Amino acid sequence: MTNSSLSHCNSTLEFRHTLYAITYTIIFIPGLIANSVALWLLRSFINKKNKAIIFLINLAFADLSHVLSLPLRIYYYVNHTWPFRNFLCLLCFYLKYLNMYASIVFLTLISVQRYVFTKNPFRAKGWKRRYDVAICVLVWIVVGAACLPFPIFRNSGLNSTSTSCFADLGTIKMNTTTVVIMLVGAELAGFILPLIIISYCTLKTRAQLKSGSISCENMKEKQKALQMVVTCASVFFICFAPYHIIFFFYIMVNSNIIHSCVVHKVIMNLHPFSLCLASFNCCLNPILYYFTASEFQNELAKRSSSVVRVRLMSRDSVSSIR
Repeated sequence: MTNSSLSHCNSTLEFRHTLYAITYTIIFIPGLIANSVALWLLRSFINKKNKAIIFLINLAFADLSHVLSLPLRIYYYVNHTWPFRNFLCLLCFYLKYLNMYASIVFLTLISVQRYVFTKNPFRAKGWKRRYDVAICVLVWIVVGAACLPFPIFRNSGLNSTSTSCFADLGTIKMNTTTVVIMLVGAELAGFILPLIIISYCTLKTRAQLKSGSISCENMKEKQKALQMVVTCASVFFICFAPYHIIFFFYIMVNSNIIHSCVVHKVIMNLHPFSLCLASFNCCLNPILYYFTASEFQNELAKRSSSVVRVRLMSRDSVSSIR
């Protein structure tokens, strides 16, 4: 969107700094604790043949990488200035989108794997942990490369004296054809395709439960699979669907493809809220997904009971000394 377009539409976006500062402050502590605890507990299962653990660890790592950058974001939106290096600004900007799209891919992979392995148990028995590791490496390479345009196209006007960052960064101008191609590619690969896959896995897993020829043992396994797939779908629809719907129109408006001032005002005001909602996946992933895994629950209960026992023993020893 050109400066003339912006002034003509009279968009007021001063609320963004306050909104971002409050949102990231709310997310930081719960996100840091939840994902740190998740990684701490999940390492106990890394050598076990649990097919979801590798994807879970990578999901927690993706969330933690974004959470650790939030204090710098909070500092900027509170103080309205960026005293650090430009590279650090672009890195934090990059980590947000890396977290978003890595999370989308890992949630999709978890949904697919749970559906396929419950439908074909023999395939699960022959599956090797190194396959999951190889898939994760490929995901990080592809997603990491695919997210590079986000900081590259937002470094317009950055120099050694710049004090702006994040939402206040300029955008490199591109021709309409390039914008449309990149937008369609991002929406298809980062939203539409995962949406179709996760929805399909959810519906098919639910259909398996309605089948009458299922033993009690298989029924429990399929119920666990459905619970995992549904929670993956919940995070996707709550956090990522609103952002990608708004993002499509945001790019169209920002590139002057859509000229309506009414649409411009609505989209420019909704976009910050969709970005904040997308960041909440750092809190929802541990809550909605990790705690649906029975192994994680058992390990958490075991570690918690151990801590309680240690405290009780230390309290008893102190009492006996007195």
